[in-house]
Amino acid sequence: MRFLICGFVATALFGCAATIDQRGYVPDPERLGRVKQGLQSRDDVARLLGSPSSLGTFDDKTWYYISRRIESVAFFEPKVLEQQVVAIEFDETGFVSQVRRYDMADGREIEPVDRVTPTPGKQMTVIQQLLGNVGRFGSRK
Repeated sequence: MRFLICGFVATALFGCAATIDQRGYVPDPERLGRVKQGLQSRDDVARLLGSPSSLGTFDDKTWYYISRRIESVAFFEPKVLEQQVVAIEFDETGFVSQVRRYDMADGREIEPVDRVTPTPGKQMTVIQQLLGNVGRFGSRK
């Protein structure tokens, strides 16, 4: 009996073990060190580092390489253990103008806005909806 209980407890604890997920890609420092401002084009950077994780929101002058390690335990909220972002900016001619690195300390928590955009149209109460149909349906002949 004791063996059965120990087996059940071990199985329950193993099921709650943390899972670590690695997502994204950030080039290693050696490769990143080979990117030189003003000397390399987008094609050169793509050959050296690979395609970026994301492009700038409003234009493609900034390439982002993003990596994140996340720990998940059962039903709890996942926890970000490590995050790295490399931003490579290109000038108007398509050559590297700046290389920046960011980590967890550079991140900021944001609070989403809970406002709801109203939709146009008539807002009816429940009573108006119920009484609005009274008399609309006649008998069929």
